[in-house]
Amino acid sequence: MEPHHHEHSHRLTSLNKAFIIGIALNITFVIVEFGVGFYYNSLGLLSDAGHNLGDVASLVLAMLAFRLEKVHPNSRYTYGYKKSTILVSLLNAVILLVAVGIIIAESIDKLFHPVSVDGSAIAWTAGVGVVINALTAWLFMKDKDKDLNVKGAYLHMAADTLVSVGVVASGIIITYTGWSIIDPIIGLGIAVIIIVSTWGLLHDSLRLSLDGVPVGIDAQKIQQLIMEQPGVENCHHLHIWALSTTETALTAHVVIDDVERMEEIKCSIKNKLEEADIHHVTLEFEDKSISCETKNNCY
Repeated sequence: MEPHHHEHSHRLTSLNKAFIIGIALNITFVIVEFGVGFYYNSLGLLSDAGHNLGDVASLVLAMLAFRLEKVHPNSRYTYGYKKSTILVSLLNAVILLVAVGIIIAESIDKLFHPVSVDGSAIAWTAGVGVVINALTAWLFMKDKDKDLNVKGAYLHMAADTLVSVGVVASGIIITYTGWSIIDPIIGLGIAVIIIVSTWGLLHDSLRLSLDGVPVGIDAQKIQQLIMEQPGVENCHHLHIWALSTTETALTAHVVIDDVERMEEIKCSIKNKLEEADIHHVTLEFEDKSISCETKNNCY
């Protein structure tokens, strides 16, 4: 147990640092980008600075949810604030889609109303953005598949990296050709990429917010796993849902052949469920001779 505790503590510490570093880097870049955009009168840079400010807000929300998850339960919130992690992951997915909508709207507007911009200034500023956004995305990359909020933070920064790469490319092309129309075309292409990468986050967040079975867990296989344990006759009223973006809960009625072996069977089932990454388990045992499964008024 000790190695697991150490690994868990290390992950908490490293993620906390990742959020703090990511927020600090991106706030600094937003200030610089806004300043350069204002100086060169670049609507593109000013818009991108506003978009990056939205990403800073998303990182702050994700860090807040990450910390709320560690708050101990109380008499009013008996599960603590773990559910906030799911709500924040859903909010982050929505913020990403709103940002995409803004990018599409601006790109379409520029297609019909092209404006002359300083390609060199745009390219250099966006180049700094590529480095900062890629570095921030890298901070979350190793844990992105373990937590939806970390995945959301990673997707935000990866999407921003793509946006910045696109801006760099458009800046270079505009500098050498004067084709300002390339800017909105690249913007639309980036928007499509972001929508595709964000869809999974939105789907998973909606599913968990509706207490659906977390992605990666098959309810039928879990039921079969329980029924395969020695002494188990049947399993019904099975419910599996997410307490947070990292914890899964399960309740079930288990029909057994011998109530004298109840503790032994319970330990066996819980051990198997822990192997399936389900750690918060509540089981109600029934004697097969008087199981409530056969009674219509039992829920």
